[in-house]
Amino acid sequence: MDVQQLRERYEPSVVTALEVLWGKSRERAAGTTSLLMAHLLDTAAVAELLWADFLAGSTRSALDEIAGGPGRGRRLFTWLCGVHDCGKATPAHQRLWSEGAEAVRRSGLTWVESASVAGVKSQKRWRHDWAGGLMVRELLTSAGWAPEQVDWVWPLVAGHHGAFPSLRDVQEPRTAKGQLRGRGLWRQVQQAVLDVFTRELGFGDLGEPQPVVVPSRALQLQLSGLVVMADWIASDERFFQGMDDLEQVGLDASRERAASAWTALGLQRGWGALPVPMPEALRDRFGYAPRPSQAMVVDAARSMGGPGLMVIEAPMGEGKTEAAQAAAEVLAARFGADGVFVGMPTQATSDPMFTRTRRWLEAIDPDLASRVVLLHGKRAFNREWKALLENAGASVGEAFRGVDEFGMDDDPYGVEPEVCGEQERTAPAEWFLGPKRGLLAPFVVGTVDQLLYAATRTRHVMLRMAGLAGKVVVLDEVHACDVYMSQFLTEALRWLGQSGVPVIVLSATLAPAQRQALFEAYLAGAASREEFQADVPAPKGYPSVTTAWLPVSGEAQFHVDATESWREDLPVAVHVMPEAMPGARSTRAERERLQIEADAGVGDLLADELAGGGTALVIRNSVARAQSVYEELCGRFGDAEVRLLHARFTVARRADLTEESLRLLGPRTPRPRGGRLILVATQLAEQSFDIDADLLVTDLAPVDLLLQRIGRLHRHEGTWRPGRLRTPKAFVTGFQPCAGREPAFVFASEMIYGRHLLLRTAAVLPGAGKEWSVPGDVPGLVESVYGTDASLLPAAWQEAGEAAGREHNDRDRARAEVARQFLLTPHGEHERRTLAGLHYGGSTAGGDEDSLRAAVRDGDESVEVVLVVRDEGDAVFRTLTGRALSVNGDVAPDVLDEVLGSMVRLPSKLTRPALELRPLPGWHGHPWLRRSRALVLDASGRARVGDFTVSYDEEFGLRQV
Repeated sequence: MDVQQLRERYEPSVVTALEVLWGKSRERAAGTTSLLMAHLLDTAAVAELLWADFLAGSTRSALDEIAGGPGRGRRLFTWLCGVHDCGKATPAHQRLWSEGAEAVRRSGLTWVESASVAGVKSQKRWRHDWAGGLMVRELLTSAGWAPEQVDWVWPLVAGHHGAFPSLRDVQEPRTAKGQLRGRGLWRQVQQAVLDVFTRELGFGDLGEPQPVVVPSRALQLQLSGLVVMADWIASDERFFQGMDDLEQVGLDASRERAASAWTALGLQRGWGALPVPMPEALRDRFGYAPRPSQAMVVDAARSMGGPGLMVIEAPMGEGKTEAAQAAAEVLAARFGADGVFVGMPTQATSDPMFTRTRRWLEAIDPDLASRVVLLHGKRAFNREWKALLENAGASVGEAFRGVDEFGMDDDPYGVEPEVCGEQERTAPAEWFLGPKRGLLAPFVVGTVDQLLYAATRTRHVMLRMAGLAGKVVVLDEVHACDVYMSQFLTEALRWLGQSGVPVIVLSATLAPAQRQALFEAYLAGAASREEFQADVPAPKGYPSVTTAWLPVSGEAQFHVDATESWREDLPVAVHVMPEAMPGARSTRAERERLQIEADAGVGDLLADELAGGGTALVIRNSVARAQSVYEELCGRFGDAEVRLLHARFTVARRADLTEESLRLLGPRTPRPRGGRLILVATQLAEQSFDIDADLLVTDLAPVDLLLQRIGRLHRHEGTWRPGRLRTPKAFVTGFQPCAGREPAFVFASEMIYGRHLLLRTAAVLPGAGKEWSVPGDVPGLVESVYGTDASLLPAAWQEAGEAAGREHNDRDRARAEVARQFLLTPHGEHERRTLAGLHYGGSTAGGDEDSLRAAVRDGDESVEVVLVVRDEGDAVFRTLTGRALSVNGDVAPDVLDEVLGSMVRLPSKLTRPALELRPLPGWHGHPWLRRSRALVLDASGRARVGDFTVSYDEEFGLRQV
């Protein structure tokens, strides 16, 4: 930077100030003070690389339009990213580092410290981000920017630490008396900072970067996330060492530093400019000719007039996943998306989808498979993920130590303890493995929660939205979202619709009302309207595909099609297997006796049905019921023929059991003739779980979930089956039909699903000797149960049905209301034009994984604990396998994986006493364990949690004794 030239343009005192204003202290810039101008230009240089090598084509096109035409978006984007820290040219920031503050004072910039302290006391959040928002608002207005352009730009500066304040918030506290913002010479210097920075980027003056179009709020949020991303990369002191000589500062020097950082970090885009795949591509990707429903889906993607929402409804085993992947390729190629996010209902279903997604991408380009990120809290126990990653060297904490000096008190950059220790390792670029950044990777497979988090009022939500925008979003088994989670789903769809993100939704059992709600939410976002009423056409068959998009005219366009399934309807014999229910006043002994009888009944049934061999799937609605029937079946058939799978095994053991189940009952494992295998499971085996059983025994569940369970029957062609099981059979239990009145249900089932849907499902169960035709009967069954026709219930059930319906509706309304307080946008504010005040309209969900999960899954704040063992006479703590830790529980590196793999989630009724559990003394300060609660088992595997006694073993998992 030519300082002499600067002295010709500005007062000498202004240039002297530019030579000392610091952006990063020596301690956070590799030993040398980093001047503020250097950091602004470093961030701008990173933004240039983001534009060239990271942003999706759709994002670049949108920015070009905002900036005034093709080729103009790049410089605007670069300017928006670089200007973010201009608020550091204030006493609010310069006073925070004593060495830097002294140099600034010597340059002639002064402030009254007592007034600054008074201002901070009255508004502790008034720091450089808010100061920058106020500065930009005033200086851009003075430069001639139109008010509507100023209004959307200043929140990007004020909100770059993760939360968007309102205009009232960013006003300097009166008690500061101007000593936080700065007066006199400070105002000239602040003008010069923006002016010099702007000219360095090639603009003639501060008025020139002004956009010509106001972007949507969704694009503003995406831009904000990209600003944060650029800032974080430019704050990595490994590549951006301090620069304290203004003569050495300049865009060319920053570009060299940015290029070095980019190469070292290994950041990569997705598939880039993807050609529209030809019809034969599906055979190339998946190794077989497209089925009629898959061809129909791809044709629908080709015919869409713009990015929009696609809903695929098809039976289990139809090939929906492959159809969605093929459609995603078409939509990405047509609308400029550069990656994909696949959202699954659970962690267990995310793991196999990770494998399938990598296989699909490898068929497109072998290099793409290594760029897929698995995103859920237990990914460290996925063998494929672990094998993919190599030791990363530097930790996230080291790499980003410089990002937030003197910024916020609450870890705004998310590099704090639970994730900042030993980095997981590199395969996808290491940078994407840090917290809050996972969705920014080009290809992501994770739980649907990751999408729902983007619809919550949480710090750094802009990073999540920046990760989703520019992708195709695929959501599987979306019917699994209940009324509470659906509030977040529809809010997310609003933002995605406004962003122009193509979304593909998959379901085997989607209720008509849910389909309507999905389309209305997406189209409301696309139209930037609070409400959008649409006449969504109903499919005329099954499988079906429905698409919608919003052209410039503003009138929603729909396309709907249906075809025959690739295989004939499967007649499933559905039998009711009554189970005696305990009365309200039954003793514990009576309840246990009835449970033993019910388990014995299942044993008798399976002994008869599997006499000639075969496989059976037993699904219980609670872990306790699954453990109980497993014990009975092991006693009859031996543990070699029976497996148990539920959510109260440790994460490592559960991962092993899931993998074993998929292997033993999956499509690639031949079945020995005469062999017998029984899998006892909970809802984990309900959906997106690619296993094949000959026979199903299941507790009653709402009809869509019941059909999902039935979808595990006779799933794979070419599988050997014993003669008596060549027609699939399903036995529905967990309730007791009663003459002259409504049935009685298992208590756990009522607590999970409510009486309303259980009653209506019981009413549609076929009579003795009758069958369900799957998939032909699926749409009608779902529509009947989720409809409002009271005559579905027998006359003797009507009174109970009406009461259950009222209770169901009241509960749904209450749950929806609770969810709304965490939504990113409160009701009535979806037509706002800017992000100002976005984080200050209601309750804010916590930023850690557990708090977010609780927010989007109805407050289920169950507690995870790490199981360790110490016997009464033992001096040291031990792992579950007996490996010694220490007297304080210190964990050596070679046993860390085993300790982390010993996490288990406790039942929700144990939450209150479990909150009293603490880390072991040796875990304090450990990056992975310091916030983990230890549950210490005795030598028999037992422990007390409040008034409860629990036990753990590798066969049954966690049990209440």
